[in-house]
Formats: sequence, structure tokens, C-alpha cells
Amino acid sequence: MALTQKSNSLIELDAVIVGAGFSGLYLLHRMREAGFSTRIFETGDNVGGTWYWNRYPGARCDVESIYYNYTFSDELLKEWTWSSKYAEQPEILSYINYVADKFDLRRDIQFKTRVDSAHFDEEKNRWEVHLNNGQTVSARYFITAVGCLSASNVPKFKGLESFKGEWYHTGRWPHEKVEFKGKRVGVIGTGSSGIQSIPVIAKEAEHLTVFQRTPQYSTPARNQPNDPEYIKQVRENYSEIRTQMRSSLTGIPAVPRDRSAFDDTPEERRRTYEAAWEKGGLLTISYSYNDLSLTPEANETVAEFIRSKIREVVKDQEVAEKLLPNFYYGTKRPIIDTDYFETYNRENVTLVDVKKAQIEEITPSGVRTADAEYELDMIVFATGFDAMTGPLFKIDIRGRDGVSLKEKWAGGAETRTYLGIGTAGFPNMFMLTGPESPSVLSNMMVSIEQHVEWVSDCINYMRDNNKEVIEVNVEAENAWTKHCREVAEPTLYVKTESWYMGANIEGKARGFQIYLGGVGPYRQICDEVAEKGYDGFTLKASEESVVK
Repeated sequence: MALTQKSNSLIELDAVIVGAGFSGLYLLHRMREAGFSTRIFETGDNVGGTWYWNRYPGARCDVESIYYNYTFSDELLKEWTWSSKYAEQPEILSYINYVADKFDLRRDIQFKTRVDSAHFDEEKNRWEVHLNNGQTVSARYFITAVGCLSASNVPKFKGLESFKGEWYHTGRWPHEKVEFKGKRVGVIGTGSSGIQSIPVIAKEAEHLTVFQRTPQYSTPARNQPNDPEYIKQVRENYSEIRTQMRSSLTGIPAVPRDRSAFDDTPEERRRTYEAAWEKGGLLTISYSYNDLSLTPEANETVAEFIRSKIREVVKDQEVAEKLLPNFYYGTKRPIIDTDYFETYNRENVTLVDVKKAQIEEITPSGVRTADAEYELDMIVFATGFDAMTGPLFKIDIRGRDGVSLKEKWAGGAETRTYLGIGTAGFPNMFMLTGPESPSVLSNMMVSIEQHVEWVSDCINYMRDNNKEVIEVNVEAENAWTKHCREVAEPTLYVKTESWYMGANIEGKARGFQIYLGGVGPYRQICDEVAEKGYDGFTLKASEESVVK
């Protein structure tokens, strides 16, 4: 179907996609291959999504690179070789650019363009999309590919505007190199981006002050170059690997040991955890036993093991004590690192506990806490994101009767979706890796491909069956939200204040917004919905087919 432009200001399309990251690019490719006129609108000036914006020092994927790539093209799998076990941001961004060029995607991407609003026109059964450049787009389908972690959270510190030095957020890092040499740098936040960037900054800065609110569990990545023979074996067996990834719990071909932490003696457990620590990686320790996310007692065995390793690594025991986490292991984002705890043995690094003495204001020359002032030339905010709903709320999305998505979801407290793909009252709107899908608790590449393929197949079905409108049924939505909560409730995830729960954003209502049933079971549920003619959705025929 060809793109049409009725006037200088109105563009007509079959589908609008918001965001040129991994999900938006693959969906564009699928939609074009099926003959739909489709355009991506992207705020940045190039492709990449998360990997375009997050270019802070030390940024690296925490999923092994052989699993963190597209799997839909065997040719692409054979052409691209990852240099190391965990790819760095520049290499991942190069890969995304390579994909965009290989499939000639840029010609249907409009860069430096922000979608300000998208309103559903009930008379025309089309979405009216308004762009920040004054353009208006009319589209049959409105699809968000905005990512779960794209709305940067810069805390509203008193006095920030008075700071005379440089300041940056890890999620909006400059394209040009930031110089740390000879500078007094402060990093606020010790989540994933803080833990990745702190060791790199410490090696360059004159002095680094880390302002920590919540100590984190982090385990070694043990990154290493990929052996050519290993890559050869992976390519030869990728069909089987892909099948395992798609049927797994997390999108990575691994399963927890079918064993409780208390099936082993304390000595056996210690040996198991030691072996996992030495091997490194995201799931190695958390998959040591099958009950670590279910019972406090089992969780404490792994939590205390990691605390013991922190005490071993950090020489100053007063500093080590500040670094010891006391929440349930794995219920905040699991983190892997390279020399994070070792960094606190450096003479040019100071750790400040801001839970004990909170930050009161940013001064023209640095940061003032309740008990001291720290002179700084630069501040790095590693303070994360307004996750899951935040990126969607940045757009004024309105469905039937002019009701906004933000109003419907009451700021996040009552987030309700069906499969994390659609939400009642918002016809012909699809969310890629939206709330109540596996999303951030999975290998995003596997979840992205599954959502893209499901959504594009659905739109094909609509065309082939002369359907004009697809809309989530309220009953199906309520049942799915209830199911998501029932799956999450027995776990320790809901007992921890985390960004999974919205706890990092002041005033944001608490609620666990991720489907914990596993990537494989979730795929099966989605497939069954499609096989039953999109059970849980109402599909309406076009007027033309009704007349016929």
C-alpha cells in the first residue's frame, strides 16, 4: 500500500511506529515486506534507541552477545561477528546501523521528529498523530516502540541550575567524548549504569565521589573476547539455539537447577556459589537454585554469599559495610560488572552514603549533603528512568471518548493491558514490549521479535479478513492483569521497592508491571490467542466489506 499525502501538512499511512530502536526497525521491515505503508518517527538523529542514547563510559550489554541480536535472518547471523562475550555500546550501535543499511530502512524513518500526540478518530477509525514540526499524520495503526527504559529520570535537586560545572545523565550522554582527566567528578546513583560507569570514570578522573542511596548486589561479568571457533559452532547450531531461546523462561537458553538451596549443605552451597562467581554472567548465580526468588530463607543464602564477596574484595571494611545490600537478591535489576567493588580500593574514590546523610542541594561548586559539602567539577546522574509507563506518558495518547492513556492508567497505579500488547479503549494501537509483558525481565531481543511478529501477523490477518478495527475487550484485559498479579504475588519481586514497582519515581504509584510467567509460556499464550481468531479482542469489519 502506497503512502499518500493529501496536503502539505497531512500524511496518510497504514501504520505509524514511534521509535527507531531494535523493535521499531524490525517492525518496519516486517510491515514493508507485507506491503503496508509505514513510517518511523524518531526523536534522535539516527537509529539505535536505547543504544543511541545510552553511550556513557562502560555501557555494555548484560546479555551474551550471541543471544542479543536479531534471529529472523540467517544471512544476518552469518554476516555479523561479535568481538566479545558482552558487547560494548559502540559495537551494538554499529550492529544496529548495519541492520538499518542492510535492509534499507532509513528511507522510511523520519529522524529529529518527536510524536507529541496521537488521538483516535472514532468516525474515521484512524489515528491522528501530531509531530513537533507541525506535521499531522493519519494512520490506521499506531504502534509504540518507545522502549521500557527511555524516559530519563533526573531528580529535581534543589539548586541544580546553579551548578557551574558540567552535568550529564547516563541515559542522555553526549555524542562527543566527555573528558574526566584532572576533574573532580561526582556520580549520583549506583544502579546498572552507575556500576558500569564508575570503574571507567575512576581510572580517568582526578577524584571520584560516589553518592550511593541503595547498595547493590553485583556479580562479575568475566567478559572476554569471543573465540572464532566458538562463533563457528554457534552459527552451525543457531537453529537449535533459537528454539531454546524462544521456549525458555528468560530468552536465554538456560534453566535454573531443579534443586532447592536447602537440598545442599552450607558447604555444598558455598562451592556452588563460588563456581558461579568465578564463571560470571547474568544468570549463573541466580539459576544456582530454583527457589531463590520464592522464599526469603533461600534468597538469604545467595544474598549473604555476595555480601561475603564484597567484604573480601573491598579492603576498607568501613567502606565495605556501606556497600552491603539488604534487600532480596535479584528483585532489583540483576547487575554484572567489571571491577566495580575493586574500584573502592582506589585512593581517588570516595563513597558517600546519602541514605544516612541525604543530598540537600546542588551548589554552584558541587553537592551538599546533610553533613558535608563536596567540591566537584562534574556531576554524572546515574539515576535511571521512569520505566515502563514513563515513555508512553511522554506522548499525549488518547483513545475513545478522548480519554488519555495516563488518565486510564491513573499515573501507573492501575496499569491494565491485554498481553502487554493492547489496552481497552485504544483501538488499533499496539505496544511493543509494553507493561505486563516479559519485557525487561527477559532477553529483550527475543521478546522484541516475538511482539513484532505477533503484531505484524495480526495486521496481516486484519487486511486478509477485511477487518478495520481491533480492540481489546475489557474482560480479557481484566483477566490478564489479574493473571499477571497472581503470577507475581508468590515471588519476592513484589516485596522490594524497585523501579520494577515504580518506587524510583517520586509520586508514582506502586505496581509490578512485568509478566513473570516466562518467555516460552508467554509466547504460547499469545500464539493461542491468535489461533483462536484473536480471542480477547473485538474485530470489526470495514464498511466496504459490510456493503459487499
